[in-house]
Amino acid sequence: MSARPEHAPAPTRLRDYRPPAWRVERVELEFDLGIDATEVAARLHLRRDEAQDAPLQLDGEGLDLLAIALDGRALDAGEYRHDDRSLEVDGARDGSVLETRVRLKPAANTALEGLYLSGSREAGFLLTQCEAEGFRHITFFPDRPDVLARYTVTLRADRARFPVLLAGGNPDGAGELADGRHWARFVDPHPKPSYLFALVAGRLEKLERGYTTADGRAVKLVMWSEANVIDCCHYALDALERAMRWDEQAYGRNYDLEVFHVVATHDFNMGAMENKGLNIFNAKYLLADPDSTTDDEYRAVEAVVAHEYFHNWSGNRVTCRDWFQLSLKEGFTVFREQSFSADMNSAPLKRIEDVALLRRAQFTEDAGPLAHPVRPAEYREINNFYTATVYEKGAELVRMLAGRLGAEGFRRGADRYFARNDGRAATLEDFLAALGEANDIDLAPYLAWYGQAGTPRLKACGEYDATRREYALTLSQHTLATPGQPLKQPLPIPVKLALFDHGGRMLPLHLDDQPPAPERVVVLAAAEQRFVFRDVDAPPVPSLLRGFSAPVILECDYAPDELALLLTHDADGFNRWEAGQQLAARAYDALRDGGDDAAPAAWCAALAALFARDGLDPALLAGLLTPPGELELADRQAEADPARIHALRQALQRRLAEHIGADALHARYRALAAPAGLDLGAAGQAARRLKRRVLELLALVDAGQAFALAAAQYDHATGMTDRLAALAVLVHHQAPQAAAALAHFRARYDDNALALDKWFAVQAQVPGEPALARVRALEADPKFTLKNPNRARALLGSWASGNPSGFHRADGAGYALYAERLAELDALNPQIAARLATAFNGWNRLEPVRREAARQAMAQLAARPALSRNLGEILGNMLKA
Repeated sequence: MSARPEHAPAPTRLRDYRPPAWRVERVELEFDLGIDATEVAARLHLRRDEAQDAPLQLDGEGLDLLAIALDGRALDAGEYRHDDRSLEVDGARDGSVLETRVRLKPAANTALEGLYLSGSREAGFLLTQCEAEGFRHITFFPDRPDVLARYTVTLRADRARFPVLLAGGNPDGAGELADGRHWARFVDPHPKPSYLFALVAGRLEKLERGYTTADGRAVKLVMWSEANVIDCCHYALDALERAMRWDEQAYGRNYDLEVFHVVATHDFNMGAMENKGLNIFNAKYLLADPDSTTDDEYRAVEAVVAHEYFHNWSGNRVTCRDWFQLSLKEGFTVFREQSFSADMNSAPLKRIEDVALLRRAQFTEDAGPLAHPVRPAEYREINNFYTATVYEKGAELVRMLAGRLGAEGFRRGADRYFARNDGRAATLEDFLAALGEANDIDLAPYLAWYGQAGTPRLKACGEYDATRREYALTLSQHTLATPGQPLKQPLPIPVKLALFDHGGRMLPLHLDDQPPAPERVVVLAAAEQRFVFRDVDAPPVPSLLRGFSAPVILECDYAPDELALLLTHDADGFNRWEAGQQLAARAYDALRDGGDDAAPAAWCAALAALFARDGLDPALLAGLLTPPGELELADRQAEADPARIHALRQALQRRLAEHIGADALHARYRALAAPAGLDLGAAGQAARRLKRRVLELLALVDAGQAFALAAAQYDHATGMTDRLAALAVLVHHQAPQAAAALAHFRARYDDNALALDKWFAVQAQVPGEPALARVRALEADPKFTLKNPNRARALLGSWASGNPSGFHRADGAGYALYAERLAELDALNPQIAARLATAFNGWNRLEPVRREAARQAMAQLAARPALSRNLGEILGNMLKA
């Protein structure tokens, strides 16, 4: 369905929640599937809440109503009312059965919500996406997550065109029909909300494997994709098995159906969807092979496969009562996914990656006009709240709780939560209550984290008393005002800490009457608190927020040499990286403001020493050698000039490269380039990560040599990680060899959609003013289309969100082009248009010329008469700033 002009809906508010007046006990669905027209017959077995005197009202959008009957009797036109958003029926009672038949148009559905066609008319297949409110585009239903029903689904279709028929639940029969058609039935024994409904029909191939759960049940695991990429599903199938085994061991959760289907599609708005028994994946997060998949993408496939599987309990068996509780399933499941990935790979590196993403995406969100709590108080379009705040910050809040309770205590609480709420629609209060009661702790104060937007700033000040041999650490907190929340309350902030002497040794912590330990967690529960450590012989260096124990911004007046000490000696891998990030940010500030040289000198000297040291994990070293990104550096100033930020960051990196030395960089590159063959294990991935970083630094001090090495690396690469890293160095520096490499990449991967997305993205990230002309040229490429979300994100999203100096031109030309494309995209797919529009977030913190140009572009776009609710809400919220 295309987006049509719509009036702004009234906001939905958390405080107005009421239980449903009508529930559906069972639903029987029959689909007669076709590309241009599909008919859906539904039988709803209704239950009424006798305490509520409300008519039967069902959600339904874009449906052509063909027939309606109540308790076996066809209804006259005067017995029901039907508009484009709902159906109201007279005469229903408790136990009534409502029957409807509607017609859908899958091929015309460019919004990719409800039932739609993926791929071409000739070779594509039908599938569904129902979260958050897509089921109302399939049939009339109380489309809200607290209406849980048992589903029986029968699919009928032409066998030649749709040989594979799948739906959620267990298979319950199949057979032949007249005229070359066939049928298949599926029954889900578990009650589920409508957003978890799914079907798939088309020509697909499969990989299949048997699996025995920890409680002894036999399960079939089946991966489905189009025939040309089915061999790219092996890694995902292995990852699924690893995730299932991990969940059995870590949480005691077993799979509960006879079969687990996973389907890949190139046309999908999200990353993947956890439909009960029939997960549907964006192909980007399911298909993997060494020739076209990078190391980062392999880890992403493993993580997303695990994430969607973990939803079987944290989201499906226990779902959310309403969409305000979205983080109940998403934040909790992201935390579970992160824990799994840490166990499968490197825990310190995983923590670094997660915090880097949080700062890049969520802290920026919190600092701009789109700031909102993890549990918002109201929304107009729920699809706009699938955000970094709900997911990533939500995961950090669960991590805080897990740290507060300890591993055993958190497992006890999770067990109680699942047992108490199995088959129910729960709330965040239910989650905290179960965790707290299982450990005899009141966790209610942590609810404030869910209701308050903004990133708290944690200030730390230390004082040493030589006479008393005491070190007093004063912690205080404040949170800046956010839209709709001018006043903030103190939050409970767990601070994991250690103290180091100036030789780099950890000190035993003597605090209160507890036995000494090298590391402690203190909880700042007020606006300010003081913690006194005894028996400290000399002024120590505090290592704070170890492991990033709370999602806050730390403000601590470290001297550069103290940060250098932590960067060199801290045993906590995350805090070692964090000290380097803080020192690099101080060095950037010094370059920007013409300040003292102490921070740049300390940063370069410490990293050069680490670079020369043997035995340091190459992947960690690569992270240490990388300063904060341009978006994070922009947050350090009141008015941002993205072009200047890019230039200063490059200058900072160039100084580091000069300090290390071209010869040392070249020698390390040769050593890293020596191994032959492709090692997909942790050691191989770490070496490739460091090799890329060394090549990037070398390009800043010896461009000619770096370009020659990059061209040779591209030509001889055994996998996509090295190939894409070399291509990026050539393209972003506009090296003479770039054109030939781009032409070769395009020819090699012209029929590989996911690899071709990389070709578009790497060019969209050319820094500075040349980016706009490059984007315009790429829009004319025959393989570019706005109809495919991945392709739109690869070009437009990579440019606007991943290339600040290229997007934020002083002349406003980038904003004008982007606004035009958002309008075109909004007419096709409002969800994707709204998500891409968030690239404007933070516009009000640009320098005045760019700020006004961005405002004008957004205002002109917002004034268009045919905007969707999705895009209109995002623009309206940003323009309020």
